[in-house]
Amino acid sequence: MNTNRKQVLAFKELPDDQLVRLRAEHDVVVADPRVPGQEDAFRQALPTAHAMIGASYRFDDALLDAAPHLQVVSSVSVGVDNYPLASLKARGIMLCHTPGVLTESVADLYFSLILATSRRIVELARHVREGRWTSNIGPDLFGWDVHGKTLGILGYGRIGQAVARRAVHGFGMQVLYYTRTPAAATEGGRVMPASLDEVLSESDFVVVVLPLTDKTRGLIGPREFARMKPGAIFVNGARGAIVQEDALLDALDHGTLRAAGLDVFAREPLPPDSPLRDHPKVLALPHAGSATHETRHAMAEMAVSNVLLALKGRRPLAVFEA
Repeated sequence: MNTNRKQVLAFKELPDDQLVRLRAEHDVVVADPRVPGQEDAFRQALPTAHAMIGASYRFDDALLDAAPHLQVVSSVSVGVDNYPLASLKARGIMLCHTPGVLTESVADLYFSLILATSRRIVELARHVREGRWTSNIGPDLFGWDVHGKTLGILGYGRIGQAVARRAVHGFGMQVLYYTRTPAAATEGGRVMPASLDEVLSESDFVVVVLPLTDKTRGLIGPREFARMKPGAIFVNGARGAIVQEDALLDALDHGTLRAAGLDVFAREPLPPDSPLRDHPKVLALPHAGSATHETRHAMAEMAVSNVLLALKGRRPLAVFEA
C-alpha cells in the first residue's frame, strides 16, 4: 500500500489528462457543488481532503471548518478574491494560483474589446444579420480609429504590459499607465507612468487591469468617470467590483463616455435584470478573458502541478503571497 497517497477534492471538472496525473499519485474525488446532484459528494469529501483544486467557487470559514486536514488549495485562476486569505493563513493552508500562463490570452481579449467597442463590431454584425444592410452605411454607424490614439492602463503587471506591447507595436498608440510602483518610460518613450487623474483625463481608452483588493474595490466611481476625456471608451477585464456600476451607467447615459467593453461584473453571471445586459453602449462578455482551449488547459496543468508539488512537501510553481 502506498501510504503517500492523499485525498484530493476537485471542485471543478479538470481535463482528462490532468485527472490522470492526479490519480497516478493520489485519490481524487471530482464533485462540483454548483452542479445539481454533486453537492452531497462535495460535502462528504471535505472531512478527508488534503488538497482542493478548482475555480470560481467562494470559500468561507464554514467550508474550512469542514476540511480539518486541508493542506493546500490550488485555484485554477490568477485572482484569489474567492478565498478568505486571512483564514487560510491562520490555518496554515497554502493557496496556489496560475499566473503567467494566461497573460497573452487575456491581453488579446482586452484588445479585442478595445477594437470591438471603438469600431462597433458587434453592432455592425447585428445590422447585417438582421437584414438592415440595404445600402452603404452612413455616419450614424461609423466607428472611431484605434491606431494613433492614447491608451490608459490602470495596473501594470504582466497583463498590463502585454496590452501595452500590443498598443505600441500593433497600433502605434501612446500608452499611459498608473500603478503603485511606476517604472521608467519604456518602448522609446511611448509607454509612460502617470498619475491616476492624468491617465483618466488624457486617454482615449481606459482599461482596468488591477487586482481586486481593499484599496481597489470601488476605485472607479463618479469622480473617476467625470475625469475621463469626452468620448473615451472604458474597458474592464479585471474584476467587476473595482467599478461602481451605477456610476458607469450614469457616465454612459448622462456623461460623455462613448462606450464600455466589460468582461467582468460585480455579480456573475450577470443578473437578468441588470441594465448592463442590453445597454446600447455596452459590449458585455461572460468573463472570458482566459477562455481559450490552450490557455484553460495550461492553467489546469499548472494547478495540478501546484497540488502535486505541495503534497510532496516541495515548493509549488505559484504560491499566492499577499
